[in-house]
Amino acid sequence: MIYRVLGLMSGSSLDGLDVAFVHLQSGAGKWGYTIEIAETIPYSAEWRARLEGAATLPLREYLVLDQEYGHYLGRQVNDFIASAGLEFQVQLVASHGHTVFHDPVAGMTAQLGSGAAIAAETGLQTVSDLRTLDVALGGQGAPIVPIGERWLFPGYAYFLNLGGIANISAAAAGIAFDVCPANRVLNLLATRAGKAYDEEGSLASSGEVVPSVLEALNGLVYYRQPPPKSLDNSFGTQTVLGLLGSCSPEDGLRTYVEHIAVQVAAALPGRSGGEMLVTGGGAHNVFLIDRLRERLASLGVTVVVPDAAVVDFKEALVMALFGVLRLRQEENTLATVTGASRDSIGGALWNGQEG
Repeated sequence: MIYRVLGLMSGSSLDGLDVAFVHLQSGAGKWGYTIEIAETIPYSAEWRARLEGAATLPLREYLVLDQEYGHYLGRQVNDFIASAGLEFQVQLVASHGHTVFHDPVAGMTAQLGSGAAIAAETGLQTVSDLRTLDVALGGQGAPIVPIGERWLFPGYAYFLNLGGIANISAAAAGIAFDVCPANRVLNLLATRAGKAYDEEGSLASSGEVVPSVLEALNGLVYYRQPPPKSLDNSFGTQTVLGLLGSCSPEDGLRTYVEHIAVQVAAALPGRSGGEMLVTGGGAHNVFLIDRLRERLASLGVTVVVPDAAVVDFKEALVMALFGVLRLRQEENTLATVTGASRDSIGGALWNGQEG
């Protein structure tokens, strides 16, 4: 059976909205995929500012923003469908939303982008609110991507996503967790040098590691906690950036790239070797990938960077699969990964049309 789905992903790095129209094929207990059309829609300065400031809003304004952002997402879907000539081809929209709060210890996670508003704008079935059931079951609500890695990318020992936050999955061990902040911190450091981001890691490669800062970063309590565990955006924007404040932009970037490489190496369970599939915006950072390759080679791990479509849109692709599994009433969130009391079928389903 073939499902034609739009997956939406807005990461913590605030690069923009990833939209991927994918075909998902199910048969004989296996899944296949093709990414038909995909693009990243940059946020306007206004939307970027509104999303960045969402955590400080009074409750009523936050709830209004949730609806307004949902309608915005729906309009982007409509424009994408029209520009790509996909009228009457999309069966389902699966939207991750934009994470503002994430505190599973308190039993709470919140992503902006009302699924009801998306369904109302598009007239399409929409799956949203992907993480809250797992959190209600005592889990971290993250990562949720491993279900897609299980079905769509067999054969790899490890998966590393270098998004706003770096997260890792170990297929054999059946675990996944947030490793450390990544692009969100790197991008903020780049702005100190007047750049939106550090293209290919050129600024970082010109800097020097500051040993005392690297030691302080690696000594943060989070890294000593066992999985399952997950990070809130504030860990990067407040705790981590606070430690990097005395560095020049180049030295801060160089030191933080090394920190990412150190923490990814430390996160590997069992040091058993194998191939690691690396995706997300950080996979375009040539210097960061080189540092990862050097660190991981001693552990027998080979870094594999796939084609650009998978690098940039793997998470949107997995959100599409997550939505289809919700539609099929099949488990899409793994308790071994999140620490929940059981596997679950996450996501709220909204009907876009009557009947």
